[in-house]
Amino acid sequence: MTAPRPGPDDVRRISLSFPETKEVTAWSMPTFRVAGKMFVTMPDDESSFAVRCPRLEREELIKAEPEKFWVPPHEFSSNWVRARLAALEDMAELRDMLLDSWQQAAPPRLLEAWPELRVGAE
Repeated sequence: MTAPRPGPDDVRRISLSFPETKEVTAWSMPTFRVAGKMFVTMPDDESSFAVRCPRLEREELIKAEPEKFWVPPHEFSSNWVRARLAALEDMAELRDMLLDSWQQAAPPRLLEAWPELRVGAE
């Protein structure tokens, strides 16, 4: 039996499970913020999501898995990448991506207070 593919409800549930995360509607879409800094958005039809990603890493991700990752033209200058939910392997991959983005946005005090929150930790 295969595990169900992650969906928009999983993006919401996992994002909100991280400390001090709030959902805020902006640009007519759900966004998730830690201490006021955005770390996830669910644009368009919620078939994808966007997370923080340093540009060099982003280029490598897109080259390695173009069916999974992309950047729309209006976001080329940003440090964000979009991922197609249908292309994700499983919930662990989704959690790792969301957690990595949360860690990039979270203030140091939260990272210090929650050392068990590491990408790959379950």
